[in-house]
Amino acid sequence: MSGPEGAVVALIPARGGSKGLPRKNLADLGGRPLVAWSVQAALDAASVDRVVVCTDDEEIAAAASAAGAEVPWIRPTELATDDAPDLPVFQHALNRLEADGGPVVVFVHLRPTSPFREPGLIDRAVRLLAGHPDADAVRSVSPVVKTPFKMWFVGADDRMEPVVGTWDEECFNRPRQQLPEVWTQDGTLDVVRADVVRHGSMTGRHVLALRHDSPLVDVDTAADLERARSLVID
Repeated sequence: MSGPEGAVVALIPARGGSKGLPRKNLADLGGRPLVAWSVQAALDAASVDRVVVCTDDEEIAAAASAAGAEVPWIRPTELATDDAPDLPVFQHALNRLEADGGPVVVFVHLRPTSPFREPGLIDRAVRLLAGHPDADAVRSVSPVVKTPFKMWFVGADDRMEPVVGTWDEECFNRPRQQLPEVWTQDGTLDVVRADVVRHGSMTGRHVLALRHDSPLVDVDTAADLERARSLVID
């Protein structure tokens, strides 16, 4: 997908702050910092032209550079808060990258807290998007354990309303086997066209599913980190 129209950029946002597991992006996993796993996955992908880590933390920046990533700037403080959404971070990165190094056509969004990606997954995702010119994005998905067709909103008066479906359909009363299969985005990998980001979205409206077999680990707590370490040992 890279070429005269622009670069495919793997962007790895890695904040220094974390409440659940302090300094988690620098936590040791198999002898290297957590952020380095996503850096290596991007470096191994033939479809990726640039591997960029976006961080507000000098120590993370040094670790990412040592792993082989570019760290062209330090993320502004206002884009590194606990509640900062992805979109302004990616829009800021898009502006910086295009001002300094030419057009970007696609972002590969790699969260450092999801360190395990099966070989070739990034290239498969980029090819999937390239093969569907009308699509805006690709997201990795996994089947849900509990169907949302049997989930409820509960109001202040304890009155319940179905999350999915209508009262007339009564999906919540149907056997599970009669309900549609549902998938959840799992954070392992997202790919999105730069123009979609430019125009105010991380997905657009036409999103393709990337089914995969990568281990699902989201390192947010000490227990998550121990589980990730056990998978490295195994």
